[in-house]
Amino acid sequence: MSGKNQYIVPVDSDRWGVRGEGNSRLTETFRTQREAIERGREIARNEGSELRIQGEDGKFREAWSYGNDPFPPKG
Repeated sequence: MSGKNQYIVPVDSDRWGVRGEGNSRLTETFRTQREAIERGREIARNEGSELRIQGEDGKFREAWSYGNDPFPPKG
């Protein structure tokens, strides 16, 4: 079973956070986006879920899957 997807989100003008899907609170905050991505990737790998990265503009720019990602997709 897959865990919660992880999101990298801007916290304010100089901080980035990792948030589990459906959580209102951040898991952790970091000084750089790179640090947040590294931690989010670690959590997503451990939970077999996805990591989604949000840019400063609020749009999602990347997503990586560490869970059950069948290829080709059904449908």
